[in-house]
This record gives sequence, C-alpha cells and structure tokens, in this order.
Amino acid sequence: MRVHLKTLGCRLNEAELESWSRDFQRHGIQPDRHPENADLLVINTCAVTEEAVKKSRKLLRRAQRDNPAARLVISGCYASLNPEQAAADLGVDLIIPNTDKERLVDIVMEQLQLPTMPATAMEADAYSLLSSNRQRAFIKVQDGCRYRCSYCIVTLARGEERSKPLPEIVDEIQHLRQQGIQEIVLAGVHLGGYGSDMDASLMTLVKEVLGQTDMPRIRLGSLEPWDLPEDFWDLFENPRLMPHLHLPMQSGADSVLKRMSRRCRSGEFLTLVEKARSRIADFNITSDIIVGFPGETEEEWQQTLEFVEQARFGHVHIFAFSPRSGTKAAYLDNPVPREIKRKRSEQLHQLAEHVGKQRALLQLGKTVQVLVEGNPEEKDGLLLFTGYTPNYMRIQFPSAENLENRIVNIIIDHFDGKTLHGSLAES
Repeated sequence: MRVHLKTLGCRLNEAELESWSRDFQRHGIQPDRHPENADLLVINTCAVTEEAVKKSRKLLRRAQRDNPAARLVISGCYASLNPEQAAADLGVDLIIPNTDKERLVDIVMEQLQLPTMPATAMEADAYSLLSSNRQRAFIKVQDGCRYRCSYCIVTLARGEERSKPLPEIVDEIQHLRQQGIQEIVLAGVHLGGYGSDMDASLMTLVKEVLGQTDMPRIRLGSLEPWDLPEDFWDLFENPRLMPHLHLPMQSGADSVLKRMSRRCRSGEFLTLVEKARSRIADFNITSDIIVGFPGETEEEWQQTLEFVEQARFGHVHIFAFSPRSGTKAAYLDNPVPREIKRKRSEQLHQLAEHVGKQRALLQLGKTVQVLVEGNPEEKDGLLLFTGYTPNYMRIQFPSAENLENRIVNIIIDHFDGKTLHGSLAES
C-alpha cells in the first residue's frame, strides 16, 4: 500500500507529518509524493484564518478529484473544529481530532482495517519527507494552549496542553541525528508551557536535549515572551543552542494588547529584548505584528511603529487582521477599514525592512558557522549555496565543491537588501 501525506498551516503540522511518515513505514505502508498513486490520502488541515479554512476545503476536494478511489483521512484544526461539515460535504472516510494525532496511524490502521505488511515494512529512515531539505527537522514536543488570545482559534482547535515525555523526545532527536539531520527545531502550540501537565518545564526540556543528544544545532520555535524565566538566558552559554528567538508580540500599543488578551506589555518586552542582547552576542529576535486590530486608532498605530523601531527586530511577520468566526475578536466593535489596514501594512513593511537591514549590516566582516542547504544554483562555474547563520539570517555563498549538509565557516562580506553574502573561510 501507498500513502500520500499533505499538510497546510504551521510548522507543527509539518512535524506531525514527518512522524506519521515514519509510523506508516513501520506498518509496511510506503509514503508516495504523488496523490494519484496512493491507496490512502492523509491531509493535515489548518483553520487559523477563514482563508486557511477555504484552502483546507479546496485541498480536500482536489485530493478526491485526483484520486477518487483512495481512502481519505483528515486531521488538523479544520477537521477538529468542523468534523460534521467535513464529513458531510467532502465525503471523508475518517476524521482524527487533534487530541488523537499522536495515535493517528494506529487509529487509521484499525478503523479502516488496513493490512499490516511486515514483509514490506521499511526502516523508519528509508523514506523521509525531509529528503528535499534533509538538514533540518521540526520536533513536536507539545500541543494545546491554556491561553485564550481574543483573535486565536487554534487554542480551541488544539485543546488542552499535552507534553511529549522527555525520553521520547531524546530518542526522536537521536534517530534523526543518525539519519544525518544537523539541526532540529523544538516546536509546540504553546512551547513555553512544555511540562505543565507533568513534572518538567521548558528549561528542563532544553537542558535535557543539550545534555542527552549530540545534535549539532538546536533551535526553539515560537515562544510567548511572558514564558521566559529569569535564568533562561543562561541556556545560551551552550553554543549548540542557536542565538535566535521568535517572540510574537502582535502590537506595540498596550491598549491593543489588552483587547487582544495578551499577557505582555510593550515596556516589559523591550526590557526582555535588551537583556537578551546584553547577555548573548548577535542575538536576533523576530516577531509577529497584527495590523488593524478592531478599534486600532492612529495613536495606537503610531505606538506600534515606535515599538518596532525600538525593538530593532531582525524580521517582522506582518498580518492584516482578518476576523475569524468563533473568536472574541471577530465580534469587537470599530473594525478598521480595509484601505487603512493596507496603508498601515505598507508603512510597517517599510519600517521593518529598514530595521532589519540595520541589524544585517552589523554582521558584515564576521565569520559565522552556516548549515549548508541543498539545491544550489550554478553561476560562473561555481555552486551558489544558501543557509542560515546561527542567529537565523539568510546567507548565500559560492563554492567549487558540494557542501550540502555540512557546517562551514563563512566570512560575511556584503548585504544586498534581502540576503547576506559571504565566502568560505580558508580554514
């Protein structure tokens, strides 16, 4: 049998797909990149916005059109929030809610009565969804969230907080290391809440991964700024923990943050940022900002612009507010007109680009370690490779030899406005 796995949405969904791929292989079911070849289609849906819901439904319809004979299984946030609609409108064979994702393959095998074929079972690393980017892997360590930000539907879709046991995480990382993975990203819906359902914490998790695995590079997924304890920065004394964090702020105006039900205020965040940069050299912080949250005044918008300039983010993910049914924010008064949201988005893009450029220029002349990615371009008889610096800045450099999946020293010599460029250090 063959299974085609597809996902929409967050990095967590991607990590789940990789895990399902390994589990199906253990049952002798081979993953296939082409849906028309598969006996089973498994789709991990998204519902973070209304547009994501539309994309999920479109993907399901296309999967059925491409291969109407295949059994169709769906999971993810859209499937969890709208199971009756998905089953009735789209003819799904089996819906696995988010709360059962960890057992998805076992449930599919049992409910659809699929044959286990040990004679054709493969080692879990025989086929990998990471083959197109086999240097880095996302490790799902936690699911669910205790908070209820007024714009977010994902906390409802994902349910209560659940943490993966530390020994399982260590085993998964070590297995990926044996496959040749050089970098892992620890990810969760509420990563900072890791261990809330057992005797552990984010600090415990990171210390265990650093101490019990030999993964060369370790990154942390998105973290809420209020989840970082006082001694958190001590962890970065270990050079294997990369000096970058994505801390979603969503606004720089405290009054807007209050309407969003966010637990961090702008002054607290700026203090946090300065402490990180004073402790760790070249520490890079990226963030999310929502433009045009209901009731956002011109004064509040100016506060956000001032905040972004003060924070000096390396990069900002910018989202124009879109009401999501089922969230408190969808029913707030004083919606911001579309044209104003468009203008503010353009304004923030320009500012974020300027601030990011200033941070990138600070890297010139430095020698950094870069994990080399695959699929290089060719130019003037050389291969042009790309990768990321430890502090998560994109960089490109030439080489006469194939350096894919190696960690090399690169001297940064210029910045073209979007990407750093450099050359191999002689050593």
